[in-house]
Amino acid sequence: MFVGRAGTAMTPGLGAGPKGAKLTVNDLYGFNSRKPKPLGVAEVFGRYTSRPRDAQGQGQAPSQAQGQQGCRDDLSSQILEAARRLMEKRRLELYLRECDLSVKDSTAHLTNMPYRNLGKCGLRVSCMGLGTWVTFGSQVSDEVAESVLTVAYENGVNLFDTAEIYASGRAETVLGSIIKKKGWRRSSFVITTKIYWGGQAETERGLSRKHIIEGLRGSLSRLQMDYVDIVFANRTDINTPMEGQSERMVFLIETLFTELSCFMCVCVCVCVEVVRAMTFVINQGLAMYWGTSRWSAMEIMEAYSVARQFNLVPPVCEQAEYHYFQRDKVEVQLPELYHKIGVGVMTWSPLACGLITGKYCDGVPDTSRAALKGYEWLKEKVQSDEGRRQMMKIKEITTLAERLGCTAAQLAIAWCMRSEGVSCVLIGVSSTEQLLENLEAIKVLSLLTPELVVQLDSVLGNMPHSKKETRH
Repeated sequence: MFVGRAGTAMTPGLGAGPKGAKLTVNDLYGFNSRKPKPLGVAEVFGRYTSRPRDAQGQGQAPSQAQGQQGCRDDLSSQILEAARRLMEKRRLELYLRECDLSVKDSTAHLTNMPYRNLGKCGLRVSCMGLGTWVTFGSQVSDEVAESVLTVAYENGVNLFDTAEIYASGRAETVLGSIIKKKGWRRSSFVITTKIYWGGQAETERGLSRKHIIEGLRGSLSRLQMDYVDIVFANRTDINTPMEGQSERMVFLIETLFTELSCFMCVCVCVCVEVVRAMTFVINQGLAMYWGTSRWSAMEIMEAYSVARQFNLVPPVCEQAEYHYFQRDKVEVQLPELYHKIGVGVMTWSPLACGLITGKYCDGVPDTSRAALKGYEWLKEKVQSDEGRRQMMKIKEITTLAERLGCTAAQLAIAWCMRSEGVSCVLIGVSSTEQLLENLEAIKVLSLLTPELVVQLDSVLGNMPHSKKETRH
């Protein structure tokens, strides 16, 4: 069951939607001062326990009866969950009162930033995180980077993402220097980094045990930290040696990415080395958790199976690209992984490298990312036939955003945050003004009604067929 989702306020324990979609973040953790509207006995139970009759006065069909039973079970689950949360809230208030503290002293209350569990692990992360790709150590000066990081932290953002490859390691250096200068408590924020490409030498890239351990130690040296909270395996590595034939295993894996939801028996030669290396760095205190980035659902499932087979630490999160034009993986494949093995989702590029802001509708500005050296691929994408079709859709969505009283960027980020299973949306900004604008997406989240989401899907025309019901 999902915990903590910001969105439209719902009556605790009686909200509509799938199981687990009952409460907002405030309701779940007792920070919502608004009291739920009391319901009468008839109002609560009559709708779910009465058995409608057909025209002949006969009982309803078995499928309808099953649906009614499902509603009753879901209602009971919601009531019990609400009661448990209320009890936890009162215990927390009592404990804080004894310590001469209050819930109002928490960062969540002071900044109004929603926090969510990362998958099914206990780590609480802000629903928006700050990424350092392109910007830190490259596109922006160290002074601007410090201003952006400071504003983000002061507004409740507690997750900062980087990688050994970003600006050839300079992004990690800048990030670590700023945090050390600020003197923030290490326990008050989350640092994530990614390992795959750390240098030109053959042993300085990939996911071998050697590079995972040495690469992470190199990142820690640049960050000037003793540990990172999450280390990601940044894409899979086909060159990493496989285990011997004696450790080749046949798993019965449910194909999570087909509409038929059928089962198939696949013979997988699992790379146990990666999982063992990640377990080692966690046991050594170099990282708290590990996750994957750009891995397929099948590969993540393989890693989980290996961890369970050999009593190792499984991944807790997948970092995936997600925006209007990249939807299938996050909306179809990864929710299944969450429900089955508890893997959370951290998404990046909610604005599709700036395409969704509309800045490229009239060409490529000289100051845009597409005009930078090394981003010729982005310029080609913008100027392609597909890019032009996307720009036409963005113009329609921009008009819709204006009617809502927000920007296209804010609507796009809120749209990403509302998706089932998304724990954190990473944003990249080059100024404090851009950051503050993007943070306003939290307020837009409550405007994403089911009707509005359907309207957006109609404009985009690319809703996955097996898409799960989303949060609002």
